[in-house]
Amino acid sequence: MKNILLTTLITVGCTSAFAQSKPNKIDDYYRIITIPIPENIKMEIGGMQVLPDGRLATSTRRGEVWMIGNPYLKGDGKPSFHRFASGLHEPLGLYYRGKDFLVSQRGEVTRLEDTDNDGVADVYDSFSRWPLSGNYHQYSYGPVPMPNGEMLVTLNLDWVGRGASQSKWRGWMLKLGQDGKLTPWATGLRSPSGFGSYKGDIFYTENQGDWVGSGRMTHLEKGDFAGNPAGLRWSKEEGSPVKLTPEDVPSTGEPLYDVAKKVPGLKPPAVWFPHTLVGISTSDFKEDVTNGAFGPFTGQMFVGDQGHSIITRVDLEKVNGVWQGAVFPFREGFMSGILRMEWGLDGSMFVGQTSRGWSATGKEEFGIQRLVWTGKIPFEMKTVRSTPDGFEITFTSPVDKKAAADQDAYKMNSFTYRYHRTYGSPIINTEEVPIKGIIVSEDGLRVRLVVDPASLRKGYIHEIKTEGVKSPDGNNLLHTTAYYTLNEIAGGETASPSQFTTTVKAANAAAMDHSAHTMPATETAAGASASAKRVTEMPASWTNGPDQVVTIGTVPGLKFDISEIQVKAGSKIKVVFNNNDDMLHNLVITKPGAANAVGEAGLNLGLKGSELNYVPKTNDVLFHTNIVEPEKSEAIYFVAPKQAGIYQYVCTFPGHYSLMQGKLKVVK
Repeated sequence: MKNILLTTLITVGCTSAFAQSKPNKIDDYYRIITIPIPENIKMEIGGMQVLPDGRLATSTRRGEVWMIGNPYLKGDGKPSFHRFASGLHEPLGLYYRGKDFLVSQRGEVTRLEDTDNDGVADVYDSFSRWPLSGNYHQYSYGPVPMPNGEMLVTLNLDWVGRGASQSKWRGWMLKLGQDGKLTPWATGLRSPSGFGSYKGDIFYTENQGDWVGSGRMTHLEKGDFAGNPAGLRWSKEEGSPVKLTPEDVPSTGEPLYDVAKKVPGLKPPAVWFPHTLVGISTSDFKEDVTNGAFGPFTGQMFVGDQGHSIITRVDLEKVNGVWQGAVFPFREGFMSGILRMEWGLDGSMFVGQTSRGWSATGKEEFGIQRLVWTGKIPFEMKTVRSTPDGFEITFTSPVDKKAAADQDAYKMNSFTYRYHRTYGSPIINTEEVPIKGIIVSEDGLRVRLVVDPASLRKGYIHEIKTEGVKSPDGNNLLHTTAYYTLNEIAGGETASPSQFTTTVKAANAAAMDHSAHTMPATETAAGASASAKRVTEMPASWTNGPDQVVTIGTVPGLKFDISEIQVKAGSKIKVVFNNNDDMLHNLVITKPGAANAVGEAGLNLGLKGSELNYVPKTNDVLFHTNIVEPEKSEAIYFVAPKQAGIYQYVCTFPGHYSLMQGKLKVVK
């Protein structure tokens, strides 16, 4: 994410002016403060709640509930830790009701209460239950309160090489009454760790997986089907508001938005989180209700990402009654994988983190950090809104109007993902969206980008790059990319050329025929052509076969199952790569000491990453597999280097390379 989240870009055509300005750094606006945790406490956050008295309550994946005093580090700067409960089964949600807590376990919501006021729970009541299969992937989340007093819980699917619902209501969101009664609300969920209310409506976030091309946020109404058909196993049960069956869901590889036109009840997401471009594993979200105490984004949402250890920002709007909007990079650099976020009493944000088994780019196994606004207004895109002929961007502060009117300041593309039973999806149907005109408002706070309406595609993600926009004092935007999910096109008047601040000359005849810019859909790993660095069939000249066969697998925690392999220089090698994990991986063999550089280059491929299987075109890459889906394998053939030395192998899927490495020892 460094190419997106670190703002060291040089403004096109304005190098001398920009060189005189100060670098725009995120730490100037939002600072991360780490809460020190005693070495004997494994604070792997599963749930988190700020209490009215200022304490921070947490549930941990180790089955404990803790009360943290002075989490704001006032006075002597030392927090206190007191264990309130223990013996729970991986609680991934926590809700304080004034006199008691409700906490999720694998098979129930448990009520915890301290009746004798000694600071330790002495009541563990089963508040609401559901059946279990025993599968390790049966995570349970919540309860999350709703404005009307109801609560929500969600139940993760099993994993058996694909998503499965082996016990009742797995893959569902259910409403939970104050009496403990469960009422099915919607299904099609795969791994729904983030959910709750926004402006009175219910949303949930989803992670890439089978039937899920990329992370996404979906508005769920009663009876909605969010896309993964495993939970439809229970659609005929009493109380189910969903009428679809698994057989009603086709796996054609068409975009989800298009399939939804044919499958009643299938709900396209409100916002896509493009995989690896803005995270890989969406988690909790929180609406900014701080009334300005957290900066200029009141009413927007902040969304955690467990895999990339980042927080993104989401700005939603309703167009023709349908939710849609943009996701922006916001803050990176957290210590572990973000699972929970909570607003502090002072308007700061507590960020609860864990990575064991769900490895993250943050190096620590767990942690709690606090994100604090410094009071300075960051120079950012604040909102992106749909117009009948493009998009209008609002900024947090005025732009340099001359720079903002430069046609080279912007670039737009659109793309989407396949909807199919396969794990994840490549980016498909990438298309440039040529800009015809630019309208800069008189106050410099708004820029309207006008395009040919025919180039706007419903259901597609529209990437808007603003790398040439700068402030009057020469600073670039803190973040220069937005990804807008266009479900509906806003009505209103289209702009006329007489209104343009700039008529973009590059918007030639090809702009009127957007199909001319369409690129072919990216091939899947199985269909990609082989190169000299990826040979998947044994060469005909190897009449006696390979000299050595090496099998490498994966284990949870972003690791190869073999950390070192020894081969003879110049020998004929067959490597079989078995992906035993539930995530996507590849295997890339590099020159000595080049694994980190190759991994970083893979991370920075942007829209081309999926097309290239996240293998950058560099001489540091010697041999590689393509991306291998969970429970699949790929074999490659190569001749070992003639020069002895310690070569490396690495997974370059974004976010994996820093942990997932091994040594290939070549000997004489």
